[in-house]
Amino acid sequence: MGFKLNVTGAENISLGVENIMTVEFMTDTPNDSNARSTDLGTTIAVTGKILAEVGGAAADDTLKLAKWSLVPAEKSDCYRNVKIEVISASKVVREIEFPNAFVVDYVEEYDDDEGIGEFKILLKQKKDKMALVKFEGGFDS
Repeated sequence: MGFKLNVTGAENISLGVENIMTVEFMTDTPNDSNARSTDLGTTIAVTGKILAEVGGAAADDTLKLAKWSLVPAEKSDCYRNVKIEVISASKVVREIEFPNAFVVDYVEEYDDDEGIGEFKILLKQKKDKMALVKFEGGFDS
């Protein structure tokens, strides 16, 4: 299984199957509700590898992810369009799109044992734009 992440906004960010290790899609409603709540939130957690520039091949876009996480809430650029593709046997199994995503958390960890780093990013859809979230599957081959 593989994953692709594309972020569009002030600058484009693209990470592919060589970078991304895990993707987790979550919905969240209040646990103390006795009926389906209108207070719904969605998040995507992505974990992946930080790849260095090697043999003339450009470095990955994880630096752009880190810089996006630093954009303050006062700037409209803190919200960007995020599209995740879940791929199995060369076919898209799921496609998730958050049109107004923002970074909740971003972490980079480095390990001298493996010689690579890992990133973790937690993205959330802007609450008043929940109706625009797309979660699709069942694509024809």
